[in-house]
Amino acid sequence: MRLTTLSDYALRVLMYAAAENDRLITIDETAKVYDISKAHLMKVVNILTRAGYLKSVRGRSGGFMLAMPPENISLGAVMRATEPDFALVECFSTGNQCVLTRKCELASVLNEALVSFVATLDGYTLADIALKKRDFRRPPPAGDETRGPDFRNIGTKGEKTRGRVRRTG
Repeated sequence: MRLTTLSDYALRVLMYAAAENDRLITIDETAKVYDISKAHLMKVVNILTRAGYLKSVRGRSGGFMLAMPPENISLGAVMRATEPDFALVECFSTGNQCVLTRKCELASVLNEALVSFVATLDGYTLADIALKKRDFRRPPPAGDETRGPDFRNIGTKGEKTRGRVRRTG
């Protein structure tokens, strides 16, 4: 499973806006901080503004900022606002042509997993992942530093264990 670039950028924009408190931020500034396309960011900011997470000010000295406190912004709600469909498999999409649809139980298992995924995000707010202003000024990590899931805390065959993703770096 992979989130769209839109959702990834939406979370980054919100994190940056949270770090800047009540200061208006520009698309240009944000694009430089993250080294990403201004065109993509314009779309992201537009969607987040329409969803009520950001407020924007037009004009020469305009920009955008959070429209509400970070503790009122649910990460799950942001995902639902920015992910287009969560279609992990063909049968989750319109125009489904899978020959197994009528007998297959995979869809119900994947749907349960997706509901759990979003429910986990619903338990967190922007305040939980907010960084300090200074954190955005550090150079990017050297080399290929990846931080993915640590599946060691997950049992096998229906065994459910609780655990957080191990953070490295």
